[in-house]
Amino acid sequence: MKKLFALVLAAVMLLSMVSLASAEEKGKVYYLNFKPEADQAWQDLAAEYTALTGVEVKVLTAASGTYSQTLTSEMDKKDAAPTLFQIGNAEGVATWNNYALPLDGTELIQEMTTEDFNLKNANGETVAVGYCYEAYGIITNKTLLEKAGYTIADITNFESLKKVADDIHARAAELGFDAFTSAGLDGSSSWRFSGHLTNMPLFYEFRDDGITEQPAAVKGTYLDAYKNIWDLYITDSAADVKKLSSYTGAEAEKDFYDGKAVFFQNGTWEYADLTGKYGMDPASLAMIPIYCGVEGEENAALCAGTENCWAVNAKASEADQKATLDFLKWVVTSDEGTQMMADWFGPIPFKAAKASNNVFFNDSTALLNEGKYVVTWAFNYTPDVDNWRAGIVSALEQYSAGVTDWGEVEYAFVEGWATCYANTH
Repeated sequence: MKKLFALVLAAVMLLSMVSLASAEEKGKVYYLNFKPEADQAWQDLAAEYTALTGVEVKVLTAASGTYSQTLTSEMDKKDAAPTLFQIGNAEGVATWNNYALPLDGTELIQEMTTEDFNLKNANGETVAVGYCYEAYGIITNKTLLEKAGYTIADITNFESLKKVADDIHARAAELGFDAFTSAGLDGSSSWRFSGHLTNMPLFYEFRDDGITEQPAAVKGTYLDAYKNIWDLYITDSAADVKKLSSYTGAEAEKDFYDGKAVFFQNGTWEYADLTGKYGMDPASLAMIPIYCGVEGEENAALCAGTENCWAVNAKASEADQKATLDFLKWVVTSDEGTQMMADWFGPIPFKAAKASNNVFFNDSTALLNEGKYVVTWAFNYTPDVDNWRAGIVSALEQYSAGVTDWGEVEYAFVEGWATCYANTH
């Protein structure tokens, strides 16, 4: 009997060890979520994946504004640290590089339509995958554009944009609408031009020079392009160029809704107000890239960026890393995962992405699917951002009113950057 008992006990122990080894081999997922508003969506998706695969997926959501502190605290838990977390920018890469698994060549990367939102470390390795984004460009009323005799397809670069806008402006009285809404430099509107529009010369300069971190100085290589588009905005509009500081963002939005202009520079976030508050027909809306006369811009997509990037814990076990990567692949390829992402995050840069209700997001996705390059958010590198932008706004006001020449804008752009960098370093 003793021998039999010993054999049974040994068999039970062996089965337990096999079961434990199998569980360890399967691995588990622990996601430290960045967005509180999407907590329940992630909890539901995690439960669905566990039911489908048997893989444990835990989701912990950091309270708003506490992600960095929560991540630091959770990473200190040696055997229970997150296997999946978020890195938002280059500074985050520097902080968490030792914990971020290089992801180049993974199936997750292979599912992407663009890698322009991804973050790389100093060795050029992809360590964080940008999984959603916001975008901005020139919002267009297609109905008015067609009344003027044109379609979106007629606008492919700055030359064609200028041709269309000039013609609409020249016939404004006849048509009953102008080309552009006001380029207001009131505080509620100026960020569109001192921040978002300055991204155009910054992006192309940084692209050419391989800038990947905040530079101490800028050259202003593409300020002629900035002048091109600014001049078009203020010339082909009904707004008084001598009073731009008095025009607000709300006025520009309402003028667009009221059908007083075809074009309105703004972002994907405008969709809710335009179609909800103002009741515009989504079928009449589109967003096109900001063209400014740079060579090759026919291949540009919208200005897009994100702080939402997935990183996999390099210090997790190989089984947990694999389980995490498998989970992410399922999120961006399955019907369940892509539907949740579309509902909560809008466009995602993956091949299986579902369409969003927001037509601006869909325009952005369509351009990416055509292989267009993303105009990323170079303005994120701006030093002492409020003061630098204030200098740009002041210079634009004076230039637009005819008080000074374009040289003052160039000075505010280049010398202002150097001054602001020095003041903050």
